[in-house]
This record gives sequence, structure tokens and C-alpha cells, in this order.
Amino acid sequence: MLLSVIMPVYNEEAHLREILRRVRAVPLEKEIICVDDCSRDRSWEILQEEGRQPNTHVFRHLQNMGKGAAVRTGLTHVKGDVVIIQDADLEYDPGDYPRLLAPIQRGETKVVYGSRFLGRIEAMSTGSALGNRFVTAAANLLFRTRLTDMETCYKVFTGDIAHRLDLATQRWGFDPEITAKVIRMGYAIVEVPITYRGRTVEEGKNLRWRDGFSVLFTLIRFRFLP
Repeated sequence: MLLSVIMPVYNEEAHLREILRRVRAVPLEKEIICVDDCSRDRSWEILQEEGRQPNTHVFRHLQNMGKGAAVRTGLTHVKGDVVIIQDADLEYDPGDYPRLLAPIQRGETKVVYGSRFLGRIEAMSTGSALGNRFVTAAANLLFRTRLTDMETCYKVFTGDIAHRLDLATQRWGFDPEITAKVIRMGYAIVEVPITYRGRTVEEGKNLRWRDGFSVLFTLIRFRFLP
């Protein structure tokens, strides 16, 4: 089974080489697809060097379009049987890949989310925790699901689903869009526990409270669109 790892990148020069090292260290057959969203630091320079490594493909947006747009670009290049989204910082541990893939390998589901709230959280601000709980509760109410962590980075799905997602949201709303579309396709989402170490604003965390309204709007939009 070939795993396609989509990694959106924006101003991550401090962590980029290390996260790529960790992804490559996972003992699975994989391709890594990095999409630089017009970074202003040395991220693209680093990616060009890393792109010389086997099974590593790098692409760049000529203008900043948002994380959702970077994921959408990555999806157009996947060749794997299974796709996983990986942030370019060190908040999520690639060592969790085998656990995330297990339900798909067993044939139990085609979609897996890695839940921070079922696993071990080493650092997360109170505001982030409450915001995540709120938008996840909204998703559960709208789609009659029982998710614990809709906004997790670790979304895993089979290649056939990846090619059907056709993402429209360019920025933070892509998480609820994926969730809404997967559910409306008729697939159940299985959650497994993961390890998470959140960053502070000083370390580069750039989510704000207003992003929650964007997520909520996207949920409502994709719940009631034909």
C-alpha cells in the first residue's frame, strides 16, 4: 500500500527539515507531496533541496492562497492508495501513522481522523481547546455524528475519496468541508487517539478566534448545499 503524505507549507523554515526527517523515518512505503504556499522565509529554498530526495515532490504557489488551497493542489498529485494530511511543524507526530492506517487496512472504514482529545495533549491553550470543542459540537449537531476532534490535521482517507473531494475552500474552512463531503458521500469517520504538542503564538501558531466563524459558516454552507 502506497501512502501519499500531503504537506502544506507556509513559513516553516525552522521545522521543515525535521518534520520531513520524521515522516521519512516511518517504515511505510510513501510519497511526500509538499506544497509551499508562497512562503516569505527560506521554506521554498529548503523544499527545493529536500525535493532531491527519493519520493519527495515539491510544488509552489506564486501567491499566498491559504492552507486549503495547498491541500487542494496536493490532492491533484497523489498517486497513493491512502492519503494523509501532515502539517509542516512539529505539533503532530508521524509516528502515529501506523495507528491511523490500521482501521483502513483492516477494512473497517475508508476515513480515519486522529483525535487529539482521545489521545495525549502535551500543550494546547484553553482558547484553542474550547474553540475546537465548539466547532466539533456544531459539526455533530449538523451532521448527526459523534466526532471529538473535527479540526485535527490528521485526516486520512483512501485515494478514491481523495480524487472526489474537489475542495472549494481555500483557507481554514477546508477541514469542515472535507468532513461535510465525506459524510455526505456516505462514509463513516473512525477516530483514533494521537499525540499532540501545540505551539504558542510566539512559536508560530496563527489561528485566531475569528477563524472559528469561518469554520462554522463552512459547516452550514456544506450541510445545506445541494
